[in-house]
Amino acid sequence: MPNAAYALDMPENRTSCVVFSSPHSGCDYPDSMLRRTVLNRSVIRSSEDAFVDQLFAPAPEFGAPLLAAAVPRAYLDLNRSADELDPALIQGAKRHGHNPRVASGLGVIPRVVANGRAIYRGKLTMDEARLRIDTYWRPYHKRLKSLLAESQAAFGQAILIDCHSMPHEAVALAGKPKSNHPEIVLGDRFGASASGVIVDQIESAFASAGLRVARNTPFAGAYVTQTYGRPGRHQHAIQIEIDRALYMDEENIAPNAHFAEFQAILRRVISEIAHIGQEQLPLAAE
Repeated sequence: MPNAAYALDMPENRTSCVVFSSPHSGCDYPDSMLRRTVLNRSVIRSSEDAFVDQLFAPAPEFGAPLLAAAVPRAYLDLNRSADELDPALIQGAKRHGHNPRVASGLGVIPRVVANGRAIYRGKLTMDEARLRIDTYWRPYHKRLKSLLAESQAAFGQAILIDCHSMPHEAVALAGKPKSNHPEIVLGDRFGASASGVIVDQIESAFASAGLRVARNTPFAGAYVTQTYGRPGRHQHAIQIEIDRALYMDEENIAPNAHFAEFQAILRRVISEIAHIGQEQLPLAAE
């Protein structure tokens, strides 16, 4: 089994109410899974948000914690509810209404990776599914909740930045001219998970760095933003999707020649986002 559910990098001084999380960047694939999968190591990693934790690594330097998954998405998806079990994969799992994510094989324990490629030979037992959830899903979300509660207690509000990457083809096929393809997609569930003022500031930070930004299309946010975005309670959750072509070779799952340059650009954006969490403090104290 993977050695840990997550890695947490805390700042020396927590000066921002922002919390960064990367639930899909884990790459600790257990031998037991690799023996059972029909996929090779490269294909099984296609669902992974590879290197996103490295891209957001500077966050603690600017007073904000970074929580990053260690467990791979193909093994357990931390951006799904614990009860999104797929009957087509998990023995004894019951179907509860129509859930498009589960139906497509992308439940809490995925049945497929990118492009619908099946992961396993046969089914998994319910005991194994529960073990994965209890060992990795629950600790990750317990820690995420506590980080947000700490921000709320210290600063009067919390801003969760849910960090992801998206395949280049996801934006290349969006029907827009190449020059208009978004490089960053911000998801706030169409305004339901975060204050528009905060999302405007985050969009401005990326746009000022010369990046093309879109909102909610094609990604509006999933379980994490839906669960933790409570703007009426001063808890905001914004999903960030980054075009992988900006920093990685998708076919070989390796940093490309622009990785260091993009990392430097994102460092400045992270600084500005963390500063948003400091700017809000006087408002939160009122």
